[in-house]
Amino acid sequence: MGGVATRAEQLLGVSVVATTPVAGGDICTSTRLRLSDGRSALIKTRPHAPKDLFVREAEGLTWLAEAGGAPVPPVLGVSQECLVLAWVEHGRAGGDAAERFGRALASTHASGSETFGAPIDAYIGLAPLPNTSAATWTEFFVSRRVMPYVKAAHDRGSLTGDEARVIEQLMHRIEEFAGPPEPPSRVHGDLWSGNLIWGHDDAVHLIDPAAHGGHRETDLAMLTLFGTPHLQRILDAYDESAPLAEGWQARAPLHQLHPLLVHALMFGSGYGVRAAAAAQAVLDGTAGRDS
Repeated sequence: MGGVATRAEQLLGVSVVATTPVAGGDICTSTRLRLSDGRSALIKTRPHAPKDLFVREAEGLTWLAEAGGAPVPPVLGVSQECLVLAWVEHGRAGGDAAERFGRALASTHASGSETFGAPIDAYIGLAPLPNTSAATWTEFFVSRRVMPYVKAAHDRGSLTGDEARVIEQLMHRIEEFAGPPEPPSRVHGDLWSGNLIWGHDDAVHLIDPAAHGGHRETDLAMLTLFGTPHLQRILDAYDESAPLAEGWQARAPLHQLHPLLVHALMFGSGYGVRAAAAAQAVLDGTAGRDS
């Protein structure tokens, strides 16, 4: 079983009796562990990972779990080399579970944050995620989320000068498009379908967060960007539980700028084109319209 089992045993203080590779994920290697005390766990590893990658992820998971809303796998152990979580048995993506998740996510958001941002910086994938706090969400979004990634994507050649200028123009005018102010929400920060586990317990569990105090519409916009099973039932249940400000659908492309720029940085210029198009749609007032 090798090094993975040894790391887990050192952290957990119990023997590993079997290991099974887990498919999925392009950042870390995931392995299911069967422990001598009858439990199962998941261990995540990555050679030469940033030294605080797993610690930051564990802190984000714990912070989300403290909200008592959407369930999060308990952190069993963490070190610079790995993260060990309680195993979540996968189940079917059902509509009733989707509705429960929508309400649970609203509860997570409502638990709030002391500030926009977080006490520590983090990661989204392997990209650094600056979290220095800001007085308003618009300040936080422009200076901590969008503009650092505009520069990084442009420097890497994934965003042209013209595309960068469209996004910069929107950031200069963000107060016109941001909607009514809201207090900081406790957000997942990277809420695409791959970071949801539809559990055998008929609950949807959150994994792989980029957690921070942010705007709740950001999580919903991320779900919408890449799609997820029973999306409309999730959104409807959320809105029924915690009504969203008028026009939130039209603001989704604004909130999607950050994940699109992260993807441009990681996966190339196709996402840079999409980011600029989203910014232009917001500026033109066409965002959120049915095609």
